[in-house]
Amino acid sequence: MRRPEAPSESSSDAPPGAGLLARWRVPALGLLGGGLLLLPLVAGLADSPFWVDVGLRVVIFAIAALSLDLILGRTGLVSFGHALYLGVGAYVVGILADKGIESGFVQWPLAMAVSAALAAALSVVALRTSGTFFIMITLAFAQMMFYGASSLYDYGGDDGMHLPVRSTFGGLVDLYDATQFYYLALALLVLLAGLNIRLARSRFGLVLRGIRVNESRMQAVGFSTFHYKLVACVVAAAVCGLAGAMLANAAEFVGPQFMDWTRSAELMIMVVAGGLATPFGPIVGALAYLGLEKYLSDLTIHWRLAFGVLLILLVFVGRGGLGALFAPAPGGEAVPAHKGSFRWARPFFRPRA
Repeated sequence: MRRPEAPSESSSDAPPGAGLLARWRVPALGLLGGGLLLLPLVAGLADSPFWVDVGLRVVIFAIAALSLDLILGRTGLVSFGHALYLGVGAYVVGILADKGIESGFVQWPLAMAVSAALAAALSVVALRTSGTFFIMITLAFAQMMFYGASSLYDYGGDDGMHLPVRSTFGGLVDLYDATQFYYLALALLVLLAGLNIRLARSRFGLVLRGIRVNESRMQAVGFSTFHYKLVACVVAAAVCGLAGAMLANAAEFVGPQFMDWTRSAELMIMVVAGGLATPFGPIVGALAYLGLEKYLSDLTIHWRLAFGVLLILLVFVGRGGLGALFAPAPGGEAVPAHKGSFRWARPFFRPRA
């Protein structure tokens, strides 16, 4: 079977504001990468080591958001239960540590494997549905696991459990050293972001894009769309399980709160805010979301009210996400600075092809 062709892209299908800041794309990426790379050094010079922990949290959630973008942005599957795998990965690390298994070479791959296996089992059922029914069934599965984790009284129940010891890597990396932990997480983020770009250009990525645009047509030309979507869900769950393993170590805590549906909603906001199906959108979205959360919470105890107003503005003004501003303009054409609003010309969860 020949390689599928990417769906055609026209200027009418893209957000009117797409490419508005395309000329600043490289400097913006350089600033983002340089900021993440130099954060521990700057924090040390400023005698504010707390910012390394903040940066670590951003990187971990960027990995989780990157995994969600594979099914939400590239495949068009709206899941309100993706944080389930974040919690599963965290619980695998916590339970193994409680049993005396401290090696990260065992804990982290096993967290990914258990998350992937669970996703395979749940997705076989969930993918039999579509649209609103898919949203509801993923939410139901997540809440089932949430209450299941709450009943694990040997591991803290509702209160969760303290992680006895952070993962060890045979002296190669010390996770109790904030700088070493940060750079390990950042290296994994860079690796996964590169694989994400590679996947988007591969045959598999093109099929996922075709499924998002018109699944019936992809089935008509001979693709088993169910199996492609299943693989996408399993891969996304494995990556999210890795993020959960790192989150458990960073927080030194494991609890059912990690897999609550509100956590899934936060991941979805990060992906949408950064830009669906864009190479670095989930990373930018995680940085923007957690950065605003930190800034507004320092200003007022009612920060959620102001945060909600900003999210409403995002929905009505910038549906393309931050990533669309720096994306190349459709057809390579320059976009004038006075180009109007950044609204998507099509429904909210239909990203630019």
